[in-house]
Amino acid sequence: MTKIKLCGLYRPGDIEAANRLGPEYVGFVFARGSRRYVTPEKAAELKRLLSPAIRAVGVTVNEEPETIAALLKNGVIDMVQLHGNEDEDYIRRLRRLADRPIIRAVSVRTEKDAKDAEASSADLLLLDSGAGSGSVFDWRLIEAIRRPYFLAGGLNADNVEKAVRELKPFGVDVSSGIETDRKKDEQKMAAFVAAVRKADRS
Repeated sequence: MTKIKLCGLYRPGDIEAANRLGPEYVGFVFARGSRRYVTPEKAAELKRLLSPAIRAVGVTVNEEPETIAALLKNGVIDMVQLHGNEDEDYIRRLRRLADRPIIRAVSVRTEKDAKDAEASSADLLLLDSGAGSGSVFDWRLIEAIRRPYFLAGGLNADNVEKAVRELKPFGVDVSSGIETDRKKDEQKMAAFVAAVRKADRS
């Protein structure tokens, strides 16, 4: 079954909607420049509302490993998604501080980007067109990837079914594709989840 990650949740209502829909993951954005940014304190409040069956992923950009480790150890997040320039030394350092699953986000613009991504020591990859650009990249670039990855970038209820059928990713990640007027929209969230589950059944 394709895993679903609903990312960029920052309001209690977003969490309540996720609890009803049952994705495997939700994402809290700790990048200060993002309009979806949440403080660690706010994330902790949201995590308390989240169903224990759903794992919380902390989306970070070049954050100090000690800061991420504290979020993991305190149960604010269950795993981390690295969206900056974090290298292999950074990943090793973070694992020493808190041995939890790590997702490495990679912007795929060329076949080399995809090939380089495969060499990452992260537990999972997240393949995107850019840092939260909300646009679809050329999926042909990742056809040769043989390790688990989340597909991201411009996904919505209209195209995710095709993506799941063609690429069979480990998971799919969505943020702007489930928003209306820059806020999470439960109807769009539900339609996205339904489309993924439909693809899984076909």
